[in-house]
Amino acid sequence: MSIYVLDAVITEVKAPVTQQDPEANLQIFPPNSNAGGRGYQTLTGPSDGNGQQSANSWNGAFSISSYTQYFNVDTDDVVNRLTSSLYPTGDFFRKIEANPDLYGLIWIATTLVFVIASVSAIAVYGYAFLVPLGFYLLLQYFGSKVGLVHLWCMWGYSLFIFILSSVLLVIPVEFVRWSITIITGVASAAFVGLNLRSHVELTELTLVLVAACVLQFGLAIFIKSWFFQ
Repeated sequence: MSIYVLDAVITEVKAPVTQQDPEANLQIFPPNSNAGGRGYQTLTGPSDGNGQQSANSWNGAFSISSYTQYFNVDTDDVVNRLTSSLYPTGDFFRKIEANPDLYGLIWIATTLVFVIASVSAIAVYGYAFLVPLGFYLLLQYFGSKVGLVHLWCMWGYSLFIFILSSVLLVIPVEFVRWSITIITGVASAAFVGLNLRSHVELTELTLVLVAACVLQFGLAIFIKSWFFQ
């Protein structure tokens, strides 16, 4: 008798336990009124395939690996395309038809930004360091005791107004741009001139004061003409 009981227990333990997917019977609330009055719908439906495909398309658009094919160019390809840009013949699209690239777009644009920024930086730093140094040597020659660091400090702060004016010069109205340029030049020149006046009076070098003001005003004209023409 105990053997039969034991077999029954073993059989019950070995019986497969059916597990249902908890999402299998999930329903959408409220009922779909367009479903012909058939009540609730399940989450799965024929539209899931299209939704998944659309999601994959968007994921591909933001995936770096999707754009690697557009950087598959060698040095000869790049040199040939650079040469074509210098000697336009009208057949560029034919040359890149089989393998257009984005390498030129990113590399050339970045290089152009770097070159423009470098030239601008050299010009600004050159003015900020060399002009005060020149006035220092000139004033020292004529007996003034002004310090070089003091002149560098003053000229550095005299450039602050050009930062503000550069933001305003993006306004695409030429009259407004020239008005801002003139105001900036006059304000900066007045700042430098008024602070140099005490040292110039001691040596009676009025020409030095005028030259400093002209340079500051000329800097305003240069920035307007070079960067905001």
